[in-house]
Amino acid sequence: MENIIELIAKSLVDDPDSVIVRAKADGETIVYELSVASDDTGKVIGKQGQIAKAIRTVVKAMAARENKKVIVKII
Repeated sequence: MENIIELIAKSLVDDPDSVIVRAKADGETIVYELSVASDDTGKVIGKQGQIAKAIRTVVKAMAARENKKVIVKII
């Protein structure tokens, strides 16, 4: 799932080399932390957080297929 998050984020930002995705296990939940350049943060979040919600929806749908719980944080 890290690859999907990274692929989506890189397609949205101006500086794709600055996209970093880290996975951390937190009990039964996997937390993905997405980090982008400060100039690109707004592009990943979108107006009223719509793009961030869409990224989270895609990742949660993929996780549901594998019976996993995930959280996507944009930092």
